[in-house]
Amino acid sequence: MKFSSFGNNFSNKAGIVQLMDDLGDALSVNKSMLMLGGGNPGQIPEMQARFRQRMVDILDAGDQFERLIGDYDPPQGETRFREALAALLRREFDWPLSADNIAITNGSQSASFMLFNMLAGRDDAGAPRRILLPLTPEYIGYADQGVMTDMFTANRPTIEHLADHLFKYHVDFDKLTVGDDISAICVSRPTNPTGNVLTDDEVAKLMGLARRHDVPLILDNAYGTPFPHIIFSDATPVWDDNVILCMSLSKLGLPGVRTGIVIANEQIIRGLASVNAIVNLTTGGFGAALTVDMIESGEIISISNDIIRPFYQDKADQAVDLIRRQFAGYEFAIHKPEGAIFLWLWFPGLPISCAQLYQRLKDRGVLVIPGHYFFPGLSEDWEHKHECIRLTYSQPADVVERGIAIIADVVKGAYDGG
Repeated sequence: MKFSSFGNNFSNKAGIVQLMDDLGDALSVNKSMLMLGGGNPGQIPEMQARFRQRMVDILDAGDQFERLIGDYDPPQGETRFREALAALLRREFDWPLSADNIAITNGSQSASFMLFNMLAGRDDAGAPRRILLPLTPEYIGYADQGVMTDMFTANRPTIEHLADHLFKYHVDFDKLTVGDDISAICVSRPTNPTGNVLTDDEVAKLMGLARRHDVPLILDNAYGTPFPHIIFSDATPVWDDNVILCMSLSKLGLPGVRTGIVIANEQIIRGLASVNAIVNLTTGGFGAALTVDMIESGEIISISNDIIRPFYQDKADQAVDLIRRQFAGYEFAIHKPEGAIFLWLWFPGLPISCAQLYQRLKDRGVLVIPGHYFFPGLSEDWEHKHECIRLTYSQPADVVERGIAIIADVVKGAYDGG
């Protein structure tokens, strides 16, 4: 059987495919694997109790459950949810939004695929149009989403070295060029994999750069503010009609319901709804049903600030302390954890590649993600990308502790020539 170029491109062993394959195998086959590689959120008892109670309320509310499972929503997503979210954002941030500025997708991964291929690829004249990532490393799931190959181009960051084995990436504006082939700029905030949070000044510069070149700025806000607010530094929520803000319900504790949210000007939303209708007919409604009450009341913001954010910040602090103790005396650096649910570890001068380190750790029963997958669009070879790994601290404390101890043992062995 011969695949099309589309089929060949999407059936290759992409980084996100390896990630999901390994996660699936570990969950169903090798259940002793220490899962420090995935992006699954932690299980927060208070959030699980709220969602369970909301499900009970739906089941007890007349025919609400039957309508939820038995009726199609519009291609743009459930109307009450969109109206509630628009009202919340108008009230809290004075953003001039209506339900027509919001679309629901089957997860933020689906939203990215649709948006990237709406904006980039071959234009009507056959010329390539690309997405600019203003700094890498960036999200592994972007890398293979383009129907056109080489859809992304990326810029190396500057590296700020901090105390206590910390460092931070910044956008290198002196070397950032928006060429004539760029159709959108995209950045995640907080960044998956590093936990980096672009400063307000960096975001403002990117917004200005995008507007000057008449291209949209896509802000991937899956972990950001105002919800789920897994963010540990100062960051102002931003939106205007040239910004495409992508959000998600996954990190509230609902990864299984696959609910992405896109906030944009009406032209973008109409186009996204059309693609949604063609590809999916409509979107699933469970995420909207489970959260619409807390959006209407505004409680989703206080829940994010008072429950979700402290849960992850405490886990991040504990994981950083463990790493500092375990790696004492060896070369290592941690990207300053400013948000999201990951730590990004850099081992300068590591004698083996991060891909080899990944395999050694997998053989020892620890699953991480090798860093080289997180540099989509970076054409130049950069040794740094082979010296990094991503691990999650969202798992139970004993899993994180045992996993970090094994990582330290394997890395020390590599430095010592083992």
